[in-house]
Amino acid sequence: MIAGLLFLAFAFFAVAQAATVRNGGQTAADAAALGAAEDDRRQFFDGFLDAVEAERGWQDWLTAVAPLTGDGCGAAAHFADRNRSDLLTCDPVTRDGDLGYRVGIETRFDTGRTIVPGADNRTAKATATAVLRPRCVAEDPDGDGTGDDSSDGDESDENGTDGTGDDSDGGRGDDSDDSDDSDDSEDSDGTDGDGAGEVRLRCDGEDLTIDPEHAGRDLNPSDLFSVVLVE
Repeated sequence: MIAGLLFLAFAFFAVAQAATVRNGGQTAADAAALGAAEDDRRQFFDGFLDAVEAERGWQDWLTAVAPLTGDGCGAAAHFADRNRSDLLTCDPVTRDGDLGYRVGIETRFDTGRTIVPGADNRTAKATATAVLRPRCVAEDPDGDGTGDDSSDGDESDENGTDGTGDDSDGGRGDDSDDSDDSDDSEDSDGTDGDGAGEVRLRCDGEDLTIDPEHAGRDLNPSDLFSVVLVE
């Protein structure tokens, strides 16, 4: 009777230990997949900031279609190792248009010795897939998404031209033109704080305005891209 109870106790322990190894393996796989996708997210984020500061080509970085030169699988191996596992496979994938990675790992820890036949020293294998999803779109999809509007300056120029046709003020119309031209110049180069050149985005239903001169201030990769497990 006692021997039977002891056997059941050790059997339950072996089952629990196997479950722990499997769960640990899945955790390692999830971390590896997320780490690979987050490495891509950092590259897209840095590329976006550089493009915003240069005021060209940032749309490709925002929509995650710009070419990358990093090593997402290297990041996957790093996170697998941190969870006492080895990276077996790492493949770039696309899920519903979103870029990501599918990884496979094997644990370096095992079940140890048990009294259950065939359950000794068993490792676990697991797979996971994570993708990167852009969160933002330009508020003006047909334009460049910036706050620069040249139409105001054109209208001001036209108003200034009209003012020069009035000679009845004895030349005072010329002074008015100089004032108007000065105002137009301020409007066109954005020095009047009108928000010219700002990048205006819509992120998950919320407005986000980015100043090219301070693009990286108070802005994080997670503000522009999300990383999620899909498998």
